[in-house]
Amino acid sequence: MRRTAPAQWRSFTAVVGLALTLVAIGLAIFGGSLAPFDPFATRFPALQPPSAAHWLGTDDLGRDTFSGVLAGARASLLVGIATAAVAGVLGTAVGAIAGYFGGLVDDALMRLTELVQIVPRFFLAILVAALFGPSLVFLTLLLALTFWPTTARLVRSQILTLRQREWVLAARAVGLGEIRILVRHVVPHALGLIIVTAALQIGAAILVEASLSFLGLGDRSVISWGYMLNGAQPFLRVAWWLSVFPGLALVLTVLGTNLLADALSAVWDPARRRAVLVA
Repeated sequence: MRRTAPAQWRSFTAVVGLALTLVAIGLAIFGGSLAPFDPFATRFPALQPPSAAHWLGTDDLGRDTFSGVLAGARASLLVGIATAAVAGVLGTAVGAIAGYFGGLVDDALMRLTELVQIVPRFFLAILVAALFGPSLVFLTLLLALTFWPTTARLVRSQILTLRQREWVLAARAVGLGEIRILVRHVVPHALGLIIVTAALQIGAAILVEASLSFLGLGDRSVISWGYMLNGAQPFLRVAWWLSVFPGLALVLTVLGTNLLADALSAVWDPARRRAVLVA
């Protein structure tokens, strides 16, 4: 018997995830042009509620909250996407080499992966921010250097199932080198897994950046959603909009990337597709 409701629900969540992600990316790219004011400008009345003049109100320094939310999209998405990209490249390289060649190479790379994986990422980020100062560049590099083990372990497990396939043996039989087989024939078959993992890591990196900024350890020269939430803490009772709108933007963006990752996982995982369609 064919099930229709689960498939329809999965399609709905996929559309919602894609829409939320595209909106967030669009705001990050075009937010500077869409913002009605300079997000750092302090020339307006402080703590004004949402109105026609200021759609999302103003903060305690007289800055336009709507302009700040648009500027925060750029900073948050930049950290998330850059972290996922760098971690994806590093994790794919380590996992592919370990899984394909095996033996001592696999043992050495997996021990390195486990060593990095047990490092407490959030507290390490706090330590780096305290020692070297808050910087989006340092934070992005730190997150990328701690996110890649997840990608490496997943890619390795995928490569282990691919390296003995018939087409790999056929490529060896015609004289292709191992590196060429790995890069041009094996790794592309793991691309779906890599993209799904990267989509999940975008949301995770955004949350870490927001958490650090909320604690006052973010880059104070750049407006992010965590930075805005940090400034909203003393005014929760008198200016609800200062925390609601940046927090809503943060929640919807992370929700969108996670829903998109789940939809992509279903697309690239035949077992999950069969579970949805077949009773």
